[in-house]
Amino acid sequence: MNDNTPTPSKRPEPQLDPAAESATESDEAAFDWMKPTRAGRKGAPEDGHATSRPEEAVAGGAPSQVPGSRRPVSQSPAPQSESARQPETVRQPEKVRQSGSRADRKAAEAAVEPSTVPNESLFSEPLPTSALQIRPPQEDVERRNAERESAANAKPAGPRVMQVLLALFYPVILLVLAVRAITSPLFMWVEYNRPGFPGDGYGFSTDDRMTYGSYAVDYLSNWSGPRYLAELVNHSGEKLFKDGEVSHMADVKLVILSSFAAGALMILLSIVAIIYLRRRSNGGVRRGLFAGSIVTLVIILGLGALAVLGWEQFFTEFHRIFFANGTWTFTLEDTLIRLFPGQFWIDAGIGIGALVIVAALLTLILTWPTRRRRGRVKAATDTGAESSSSEGSDSDAAAP
Repeated sequence: MNDNTPTPSKRPEPQLDPAAESATESDEAAFDWMKPTRAGRKGAPEDGHATSRPEEAVAGGAPSQVPGSRRPVSQSPAPQSESARQPETVRQPEKVRQSGSRADRKAAEAAVEPSTVPNESLFSEPLPTSALQIRPPQEDVERRNAERESAANAKPAGPRVMQVLLALFYPVILLVLAVRAITSPLFMWVEYNRPGFPGDGYGFSTDDRMTYGSYAVDYLSNWSGPRYLAELVNHSGEKLFKDGEVSHMADVKLVILSSFAAGALMILLSIVAIIYLRRRSNGGVRRGLFAGSIVTLVIILGLGALAVLGWEQFFTEFHRIFFANGTWTFTLEDTLIRLFPGQFWIDAGIGIGALVIVAALLTLILTWPTRRRRGRVKAATDTGAESSSSEGSDSDAAAP
């Protein structure tokens, strides 16, 4: 094709008017991508490529030249209006001019479109510190420290109750154990064979006393009925114990077994108290046993003084406490009196008192509050208080 080639008949004639050409091209939708990109305008290109065309128009301004026109395009952008120069966060909407081309209206709408970005002055960045690093007021810290110190210095009721129970149970336990040691064939053998023990004026030898007395002592600690003694006979075939004697031995057995059961129960409770005190109170076991040994010595010394001042009166009042009147008195010819005379009961009382006193004195010596023991307990208590105080201080510092 050259300049001499004839023009086709249906070929449209080109427009030579630059203004009309610019308006026609601007009205076409195919050139929407050439419009300037504004911050915050919807439909802006997301790929980050900026257009190389300058801004076309602003509100109230003349349209700029576009590529393809025959007029030279100015390299400097058209001056912006005051509304376009304002920041988008404070730009106020204004009335859009309805005159002009479509490109002018689009540019004006884009210029006065309110920003979609929220006002940043209404929000602020979070503080770099967190709430756990904020220390509470000084008066709260002092109040909590005072409460913690008072709680550490105050003695709870639980350990005190356990110490009192241990101190009260200890004398009874020692008495029961001493009675169990006396009611044994070993003590009878020592009594019957010791020098100065009175003999039987009705014919019982030492061997007879040991044999018949063993039946009576075994009956007190076994689970047999009254037939255990009622069917015993002597050398001549007569009953060894009368019905009154068998009845009294049954009463004695009831008292002995009841005291053994109470002692066993107190031993279990004392073990529980010792375990509790070892976990909850430093030196609580020592203080409880120390107080119990003192109580034991006071009781035994008091009973011993009464027995020394009047043994007969003491023995009578003791039987009246546990037995009915008339059921525990016998003649010198009865088997119980021949086997267990008055000297036997005096020696039994002395043996019980001696065993209890020795055990109480040993306990008193082992639990005596010496300076070393008090210092050890105080050091353990101070260590526990310091650890709890440090933990409390850390929790106060971390508390919001």
